[in-house]
Amino acid sequence: MVVLAQLAFSAHDLAQVRFAVSPMWEVAPSFRLLTSSTAHPVHRSWVEQVRPRVVAAGLDRGWLSELIPLTGYVPDFLNPAPDGPAPAPAAEWDAIRASPADRVRQDLDHLARHQGNLGPRLRTLHADPQTRLTKVTEEIETYWELALAPYWARIRAVLDADIFYRARVVAEHGAGHLFNDLHTSVSWDDNALRMARRKQPLTRKTAGTGLLLIPSAFTGPGLRTRVTLPDPPQLVYPARGVGSLWKARTITGAETLTAVLGRSRTLLLTELETPASTTQLARRTGLSAAGVSQYLTALRNAGLVSAHRAGRSVLYARTAAADTLLKAAAST
Repeated sequence: MVVLAQLAFSAHDLAQVRFAVSPMWEVAPSFRLLTSSTAHPVHRSWVEQVRPRVVAAGLDRGWLSELIPLTGYVPDFLNPAPDGPAPAPAAEWDAIRASPADRVRQDLDHLARHQGNLGPRLRTLHADPQTRLTKVTEEIETYWELALAPYWARIRAVLDADIFYRARVVAEHGAGHLFNDLHTSVSWDDNALRMARRKQPLTRKTAGTGLLLIPSAFTGPGLRTRVTLPDPPQLVYPARGVGSLWKARTITGAETLTAVLGRSRTLLLTELETPASTTQLARRTGLSAAGVSQYLTALRNAGLVSAHRAGRSVLYARTAAADTLLKAAAST
């Protein structure tokens, strides 16, 4: 049955509306995308790069494969309420490990009702949440390093741009305009937020106070919600600009950086349009592997490159600072 959910807002609730970026709200939908057999028109290039690493690490057969089904419910304890505007990934792992045992069991029982039963790992999690949540978060951390951390600067730029746009809408037109512009299934009327095409009702008695708005790059075209007292309700919506997330960006003016960084370091920065290993960079640039390693160390020390463990190799990625530097060079 499809219902029209209506979440009433008092002045206190409106005062508690805030935005946040959440790493975990990228983990579950991106993992679901990787395990799907359907090609995605936006994230295809990311899937092609990441899926082999995830499969090689066995993550397609681990805890996440049981916790995150292809469709339907994902346990709420995997998405703790962000305690700030942009919590670090490790802070969210800590929050998951701190989930009360009763909360974990309740969520797993809900998942079992949706899926018909629990897999062998989830049965052990149900029996001993405190011990097994450590195993779950260790696998989440591995997945993060393989699939999302090398791309986080690019993803985060899209999420931050979305929040900046929404904040400007509020400043210029008010909160009502913000909600009406958020998603086609959301509207604001008579001090209430209305959400169409929901399977469950949503009221202040079950949702707590305020509202937490979270843009996501991977959540897909629909909305996602998390309603777990005493936390504020979370409304996760597709971020603006996701369609251009993986498009190759033409870099012009990089030669102006050569006098500052040197030819080889500048070349490596331009090559890191997508994360790559030392071996891959050496093959693509014609530089020696030893030279590439030396230059990457210098770039990493300068905050222009980040390193991420991927099995036996290390992937290097441009940071947001490097992207800003290249953009500034292109505008000169």
